[in-house]
Amino acid sequence: MGRKRVTTTKENSTGRNTAFHDNYTSNDMTRAQFVKQIESGNYDNYHVRKINGVKTPVSNPDKNVNNNLD
Repeated sequence: MGRKRVTTTKENSTGRNTAFHDNYTSNDMTRAQFVKQIESGNYDNYHVRKINGVKTPVSNPDKNVNNNLD
C-alpha cells in the first residue's frame, strides 16, 4: 500500500477540514487552495462538493483507501 497523496492537517470545531498537505510535493494548502487545485484538474482522485454552501474537497468514492482524507 502506497502513501496517501493528501492528508488533512487541520479542522475547525465543527469538523470541517480546513488545511491539507500534499505528501508528494510537500505543499501545504488551505481548503480554498485545495478546492482550486481540484477544480483545475490537478488532483484526479478528488472532487468538490458544496456542503452547507461551502465548497469542500472530498475523495472520489472507490475502494482505494490511499486517497481518503483523514
